[in-house]
Amino acid sequence: MQSKSFLTGISKLERLKEIASAKWEGLGDRQKIYLKKIWGVLTYKWRWQIAMNVPYLAIFALDRTIPSVHQFNVDLLSSVAARLPIPEFMASAIGLS
Repeated sequence: MQSKSFLTGISKLERLKEIASAKWEGLGDRQKIYLKKIWGVLTYKWRWQIAMNVPYLAIFALDRTIPSVHQFNVDLLSSVAARLPIPEFMASAIGLS
């Protein structure tokens, strides 16, 4: 029973893709241009967010692979934590001490 519902789910998804493709092909060139521009405006913020997060992803990857980068990050966090006026119980709760 479970496999039947799974297979019908796939066919519904494929049918939806076919309908969307047929609707897209039915549009005129001018309508396609406008829809592409609208989609570009909507996704601009998403692309900008990904671009802004790339340096953090690089630091995360380097921290995982290179021990000296990890040690630098740990030293930086401990030096910053030493200067913050956070009570000891709160610092231990968030892992700074």
